[in-house]
Amino acid sequence: MLKVRKPDEIYQVHGDVEHGSFDGRWHFSFAEYRDPAYEHFGTLRVFNDDTLSPGAVWPLHPHRHNEVVTYCAEGEFRHADERGKGGILKKGWVQHTTVGTGMWHSEINNNVRKPMRFIQMWFSPEKLGLPPSVEQKPVDKLERTNRFLPLVSNEHPGTLRIVSDGQVFSSLLRGGHEARYDGAPGRGQYLYVLEGGPVEVNGHRVSALSAVMAEGETALTVRADRDAELLLVDVPLS
Repeated sequence: MLKVRKPDEIYQVHGDVEHGSFDGRWHFSFAEYRDPAYEHFGTLRVFNDDTLSPGAVWPLHPHRHNEVVTYCAEGEFRHADERGKGGILKKGWVQHTTVGTGMWHSEINNNVRKPMRFIQMWFSPEKLGLPPSVEQKPVDKLERTNRFLPLVSNEHPGTLRIVSDGQVFSSLLRGGHEARYDGAPGRGQYLYVLEGGPVEVNGHRVSALSAVMAEGETALTVRADRDAELLLVDVPLS
């Protein structure tokens, strides 16, 4: 089964933060947004597409017991927490955080002249009580061109590890090209078109800022009419 979520079907929000504002597209229930139809997708609990205005800061706030993956979609993302730990992500780079027993952290637009856009995903952890940790990975554009490149996974070498059953892949699919992702029984895929396209997914036309929920598909074949940037999350559904 394959379901397309169009851009106007995904919750949109605007608000103020320190030194600026944010615009968000929240795919699952989060903060004040509650939708019983979209509480989670397997172990994927949160999928937020947020843009911070130039120099804006999402101030320090607490979390516990989350596995967090952050993907920089545009600009420069900077992470900071109460321990002084942080890191800068550029477009296409990825970060994994084990929140564990608790962490105060902040998301920051590191550029005071341009907006910054980031995708943040939360996964249900397999273990509780772990100490907080943060690690990140630079990703070259060529590495993810015309293929689904694993960024976060416990199955692929060279990826960021996660204390959850979940995987994150990225792709920069050039116009006229296609990429295939092979699924496995009992698992589902959440595919998001960050920009560009449209693309065709197993015969379904999907525009930018749309998402595809795939359950029970043996494979996803994605073909781009024009250049498109994609994120794909693979999780168990049972």
